Amino acid sequence: MSFLKLSYVLIIALATTFPLTSYAKLDKNEQQIVIQVAHHLPQALQEIEQAVNINSGSLNLAGVKKVGQLATAQLTAIGFKVEWLDGSAFNRAGHVLATRESNNPNAIKILMIGHLDTVFAENDNFNTYTQLSPTLASGPGVADMKGGNTIIITALKSLHELNLLNNVSIKVLLTGDEESSGQPLNLSKQAIVDAAIWADVALGYENADNNIETAMVARRGYIDWTLTVEAQAAHSSQIFSDTVGFGAIYEASRILNSFREQLASQPNLTFNPGLIVGGTHADFDNAHSTATAFGKSNVIAQKVYVAGDLRALSPTQEEDAKKTMQRIVSHNLNGSKATLEFADGYPAMAMTEGNQKLLAMYSKASEDLGYNKVLAANPRNAGAADISFAANHVDMALDGLGLMGAGAHTQNETADLTSLSKNIEKSALLIYRLGQL
Repeated sequence: MSFLKLSYVLIIALATTFPLTSYAKLDKNEQQIVIQVAHHLPQALQEIEQAVNINSGSLNLAGVKKVGQLATAQLTAIGFKVEWLDGSAFNRAGHVLATRESNNPNAIKILMIGHLDTVFAENDNFNTYTQLSPTLASGPGVADMKGGNTIIITALKSLHELNLLNNVSIKVLLTGDEESSGQPLNLSKQAIVDAAIWADVALGYENADNNIETAMVARRGYIDWTLTVEAQAAHSSQIFSDTVGFGAIYEASRILNSFREQLASQPNLTFNPGLIVGGTHADFDNAHSTATAFGKSNVIAQKVYVAGDLRALSPTQEEDAKKTMQRIVSHNLNGSKATLEFADGYPAMAMTEGNQKLLAMYSKASEDLGYNKVLAANPRNAGAADISFAANHVDMALDGLGLMGAGAHTQNETADLTSLSKNIEKSALLIYRLGQL
């Protein structure tokens, strides 16, 4: 028996060993949801493999569109009206937006967020789905986040076939640029904002911290920054003199170390200088994240560029950090001058009472199914995500509901297939119960 067929058998066995004594915690519809999810698991595994085998690196526009076409067919088959939102205005492929409106005017409105793209370029040699064991698979984007997209679609399919979507209105937004955002952000992320303004609840299907016992009620936002330092070039023997000063490299070092000394102790705040280049001549290509420099040990450096990011848990924390960084930059060493520029970025998803209420509902669904309690994940354990653009426009938001795994963004990316049925069931129950509010 092949690994793939053995996976079907094992995953279905895991899904159907739901303890009968726990059925008392589920109503009759919820019991049917569990059975329906188990029925769809073989197809869900096939759909993950099919999607993973399509390269959809963010800049492979044709590949992203092809994954979008696959999702479009799957969502259309369960009664969604599906649109392709062209991304040429922000230099990316585009997004899939699927809508299914309830006839009930009081129906709760739910936005489900995934993404079509991966970090793996079209010519990457990590490009196929591989079954490593009956419960473990590898492949580009298998967990981040083609598995998450499959969880969205399979949960909705199970509810659709049981006629349990009548009390909810759903929008599914699968973006084509989550891993490499199109610019400007106000165009590339507008679809998320628009859908969130429509919605009451936002659910994100990233794998987050890859811990099935946690979900994200808060995510840090991030912004990029660029530090430019200029000084007077001269013979190295004149460094530290009143007429020449300290040079660009010493000034850049002072600034970066002062960032660390004054800000590193703040909870949930990080700032990382990811690239530095300096010398007599230096050039930084921000668009391609490359840099070149020329310098000699006996010449004082004239220019330095530093590129980094800043991650904060709230807008207030971000603004306070930016002010501190600008103040540090303004107090230049003799003979140098520096400027610090911040780019647009992802907003923070702040922890709110509504988010905590949604987590409690999701955790109860997990426990009622006989699984673990779900706790709030540490925001430090996951990066920024598309849900951050939605969170400030909805009453409740929760992320990290996707397929668990490890090694995301590397050639060691794997998916834990035992989490597939569990997270489909939990999502389906959560949506059904939201419809009962």
